[in-house]
Parts: sequence; structure tokens; C-alpha cells
Amino acid sequence: MVKKLERLVFALNGERYEVSPVDPSLTLLEFIRTRTRFKGPKLGCGEGGCGACVVLVSRYDPITDEVSDISASSCLVLLCNINYCSVTTTEGLGNNKDGYHAIQQRFAGFYASQCGFCTPGMCMSLFSSLVNADKENCRPKSRDGFSKITVSEAEKAVTNNLCRCTGYRPIVDVSKSFASDVDLEDLGLNIFWNQRSDASVEKLPRYSIGSVCTFPDFLKSEIKSLLSIKKNSRIENSGEGWYRPESIEELYELLNSDVYNKGNVKVVVANTSSGVYKDQDLYDKYIELRGIPELSVIERSQEGILIGSAVTITTVIDLLKEESYSSLVFNKLADHMSKVASQFVRNIASIGGNLILAQRKHLESDIATILLGAGSIVHIQEPSKRSSLTMEQFLERPPCDDKTILLNVFIPSWASSSNICFDTYRAAPRPLGNAVSYVNASFLALTSTDKSSEDVIIDCAQLAFGAYGTEHAIRARKVEEYLKGKIVTPSIILGAIRLLREIIIPKEGTTHSAYRVSTAVGFLFRFLSGMATKPVELSLSSQQDIVVDKKYSPVGLPIKKVGAELQASGEAVYVDDIPSPKDCVYGAFIYSTEPLARINKVDFKASLASEKILTFISAKDIPKNGQNIGSASPFGTEALFPDPVAECAGQPIGVVIAETQRYANMAAKQALVEYSTEGLEKPILTVEDAVENNSYFEIPSQYTPTPVGDFSKGMEEADIKILSAEVTIFFSTGKMLF
Repeated sequence: MVKKLERLVFALNGERYEVSPVDPSLTLLEFIRTRTRFKGPKLGCGEGGCGACVVLVSRYDPITDEVSDISASSCLVLLCNINYCSVTTTEGLGNNKDGYHAIQQRFAGFYASQCGFCTPGMCMSLFSSLVNADKENCRPKSRDGFSKITVSEAEKAVTNNLCRCTGYRPIVDVSKSFASDVDLEDLGLNIFWNQRSDASVEKLPRYSIGSVCTFPDFLKSEIKSLLSIKKNSRIENSGEGWYRPESIEELYELLNSDVYNKGNVKVVVANTSSGVYKDQDLYDKYIELRGIPELSVIERSQEGILIGSAVTITTVIDLLKEESYSSLVFNKLADHMSKVASQFVRNIASIGGNLILAQRKHLESDIATILLGAGSIVHIQEPSKRSSLTMEQFLERPPCDDKTILLNVFIPSWASSSNICFDTYRAAPRPLGNAVSYVNASFLALTSTDKSSEDVIIDCAQLAFGAYGTEHAIRARKVEEYLKGKIVTPSIILGAIRLLREIIIPKEGTTHSAYRVSTAVGFLFRFLSGMATKPVELSLSSQQDIVVDKKYSPVGLPIKKVGAELQASGEAVYVDDIPSPKDCVYGAFIYSTEPLARINKVDFKASLASEKILTFISAKDIPKNGQNIGSASPFGTEALFPDPVAECAGQPIGVVIAETQRYANMAAKQALVEYSTEGLEKPILTVEDAVENNSYFEIPSQYTPTPVGDFSKGMEEADIKILSAEVTIFFSTGKMLF
């Protein structure tokens, strides 16, 4: 029988927590912010993309007596996923009562916190990098007061944390100040020294390796005591909602039972898919796959590496780097995977989850494309059989159903091939990750040399393209056949490009389609043209001297922000940090999706989320003596709710009330609104429509602008005359903003 989760035990900032029972859909972030006093992690994007919610998750292995520490997006991690783990937030590093950590003090001292909303997550990302660097015995011993981390690694530590006000230079200066190979004189303005010549580690808040305990001893003892009990007992499932099978057989036992067939069930490793595909309803049952040893297998051989589908992307990157000395392919794959998502998502997301999303939901996956180009093989388990498929066959088959399990992926090393060219490419809004690619590619070619001319001959090639507006990554088979056996010359490259343009055709509705096609072609050109010549690495270094004008001193001088340490420690109170009153309920608006439409009625889908609704409030619920006013200004008043006509798309129709904000938000998505436009005028949607209908905004007299000068006279006297002009105002719906 499948084991149940009777109770949930974990540590938070060194304190023991025991929770039973627990809503299986509850995230770690929601628990921390609503059920504890800690408010450091913030809810930003809710997708694992901004880093405001980053915490340190530590796991203890009683067999090896080792602790592993990773940064993780607490907005994605489900609370049940951290059973017998230790979680550290920025309050656990330091605080106003116990003293601030060096990271928090340096964020304040380098002027690296402005609004401070992102600062706690920044601190935890940096702390995670320091902790893991300092654990590695293979690294040289660090100088006193420094970490073992390098400047390059320190810069990357906060690469995926988004900041929209402070600016990254002071934040990166904080990170680099811990690096063992940093030149302190290169760091920017700070409160610790006035001139670069005075820079000294003694003047910085002291950093001590191991000063923060990430895994308390009491939790280690509990885990050790459980080890002997676990060997001799089997616990039947009680239907609490969280299931952790320990074999493929137990997994299929669940999938064939009422557990799966009745209710809303989600199969997860770390739940990071909800950052890409938002849950449209609540789930009352989860099946976690990390307890199945076969899905976490790692096997090395001369031919390549076999990696279980539940292995995290970060672990895959580390494995490939370990073997990269013997394989160009592994080195390139590891480098490319480091640009997928963000560090705190890669630490928990599984490689199998990424591939399943690419196959089942057509995720624009970089990993699927680069593994396709590398000639990878996947093994899948279906109810009646186990199959081995090439990556191409896997992606092209009909979408896998929930009872088809991706077991593992085999990545060939190609180490036995002496003349191999391999490279991967991606074009994205953010080149270092945390953004979906506009197009990606992976190329592998086995070559030989013409004995007479010493030109490069392509013996065979594998050319993979993805994310250009296709359902899944593809092999450019016609181009591969065209290149086979040919010498790389300008005319051959041109022929390959012409042929590729016939293959890379984005589906209708793809944004930036011309750019995607030209970029894909450019990738192939770079690969082929570079095969015969060795690339030259260019080194670049720079330095900027900041000149401070003291003419208006002290105006303009850098001054340490009051409360910056409180922001870094998570103790600064923002509006959403204010504790909710007892028995508080929460609301979420339902918005009109139609412009100028009559609201006939509002119903809700039959769903788990709808069952959480306490009540629904609309214009009909306003008391007789009340007023339907949403906002009031000198320009007039606007109605809060349509009564009964919604004047624009986006106008609130009503508000759903539920016990938690998450329940309310999810329930609002279940609304079924019935509209009608009978008897209503055509809505005005553009400036041209407004001009045609003589619909102009009347400016109140007190806001009428006062003319300055005589415009007509000035234009008559001007050297250049405007004979005619036309101004067009338009809004681009396809524009991507980052």
C-alpha cells in the first residue's frame, strides 16, 4: 500500500513546526506569510520568475550525514514537499534583535536597497551561493573574511533576482565583496571607506563561514529515529490528499484506484509547472514522484549518462560539468541548461517535468531542443509496456496521457568521436535565463578533412530547432541530408540556408515570426561558417571612476538609507505584511471581458474552487440607501459595479469572498458571465472611433490649460513650414515588455 503523509514536520529558521492535517495545495510561501510571524519572503510574480520569494531549503541525508542546501521559489514549492526539511528565510540570517548578518549589512552599506521589496530574496540567493561554495573542499582556502566563491560566481548569484528600482551595480558590488578573488578597490560607493585606496576587508561587516546553522540538530535526530521505523513498517493511505509512492508499481496502484479517478489529482515532482501553466482549479490530491528510486537514478558509462526523470535540472548541470572534460557535448549542454529558467527554479524543477511539458503541452523548451540535437533517448513506462524512443519520436508522438510515465533520459557523450562539432543557441529577451526563447537550436556534426585541400567535410549532421512557433522541437532532416558528405564552402552554406527557410515556418499567429525565422537561419550560418575556423576568445575589462561633485554638498552625497537593514532582514513592514484581523475573509474581483455589454447573470463552474466561495457581492447587493461608487474625483464619479451595463472590458462585475486570498483568486476564475449587447451602441475602441463619433472628453474649467504664446503666429514666422501632418495613436498588443 502507498504510504500516507500523516503529519508534516519541518524547521523554519531553527524552530520546529508540526502541521496536521494540511491542504495539499498550500504553498510554502503562503504558509510562511499567513501562519507564521515571518514576512521576509514576498509574493511577487507567483511564477518563480522574480526571486522575491526565495528561501533556503535544506535536506539532511542520515546515511551520509550530509546537508544539502538550495535556494528555492517558495511561491511554487508545496508545503507537503518539504517534510523533514529545514527552511531558512532572511530573518533566519539576522535581524534587529539578534544582530544583522554581513549580507544584510553590506546591502545597506553599498546602497543596494531602495524600495527593498526584492532585497530579502536577493539576500537568500546570495547566501545560498556562499553556503554551497564554502562547502566544496576542492576549492582553495579563502582569505580571512571572504567566501570561497569567485567574482564571476558572485555576479551570477543574483542574476535571476529581478530589481526594478535600485539598479544592479550596487547589488553586484555586495555580491562581489564576499569573493575570494575580488579587488576591493574595484567596488563602488559605500559607507565603509571614502577612497578606493582605503579599501580593506577589515572595514567590511565580517563574514564567517558556517555562522548560520541551516539544519538544526533536533531535526537530524528525528530523521535518524525515523530511519529504523521506516524499515519495519508499512502505513496505509488515509486519503489526506498527499501521496508519495515508493515504486513504479505503487504509482500505478494509485493511478488505477479511486484516488486518481475521483477528484482533482496532480502528479508533481516540485510543482514548478504551475509557474508556466497557471492552475485553473484547486487540486485536492497530489502524487509526488520523488520517492520512487527508479526516477532518481544516475548511471555513468563510456557511452553517456542515464538520468532519472525526477532528477533536478541543477543536478543534471552538475553531472554534465563533472564529465565535461571528456565530452564537448556535455560541456555545451551544461552551459545552455544554466540559462533555462532561474537558479532557484532549476534547483527544484526536474528534467523529466520539462520534457513532459514539451511533449504534452508544447512548452517552448530549450532542454528538449538541445537534447534532440545531441541524439538523446528517453524511456517511458505505459500501463502495458516499457518503450525506448529517440527524442524525436518522443516529441512527435501524440501527447502522453497521465498514465504514461517518463522514466529517464539517456544523453550520449560522443566521446569516441574525434572530429565532432557541437553547439547550442538561444535568442531570448534575457540572455542569461528566466525568459522563454524566441528560438533555440542545437547542432551536431561529425566531420573529416579532405586530404588534398584540407577542407572540412560534413560526414553527418543533426540539426534541431525549437520555439520558433512550432508545437515541438524538430530535426531539419532535409538540410541534414543536403549537407551529408559535402565540403563546407560559402555556396554550400548558402544552399543549406535556402533549404532551411522552407522548413522553419512558424504557425499562424506566432509573434515576431520574421525575427524568429531569420534568427534560426543565423544560428545555422554561425555554426557552419565557424566549423572551418577556430573561434577567437576576446577578453574585456573595464573600470569606471565616479566623480562626486561637492559643489552643493551634502546634497547629492551617498548616504546610508535609514531602515535598509530592516528591509534586508525582512522586518520592514509593507502593506501586505500587516497581519490580518481574526476571522478575516478575502475577496477577488470578477472583471468584465466584454466592452459595453449588459450583465445578465453570473454563475460559477462546478469545481473545487467554487466550493470555497462564501458569497458573491455585486450591484444587486448594495443597500437601498447605499451608493454604487467605485471612485470619485474632480472629473466625476465612476460606478463600482455595472448596474447592469459594463462600460468597458476590465470593469469589476462583482467580488468573490472566500476564506483565503488564494481561494478567492481561484474561485474568481470559475465565473461564467452571461452578456448581451441588444439595444446598446457599438463600443468605441480606438481614437479613430472616438473622432468619428465626436466623443471627446470634457475638461473641467479649472483644469483647462492656459495658452502660452501665439502658436499660429510662431508657425508663420518659422523658417520651416508644416504643409500637412497626421498623428496616429495606436496600441501594439503583440509587443513584449521585459
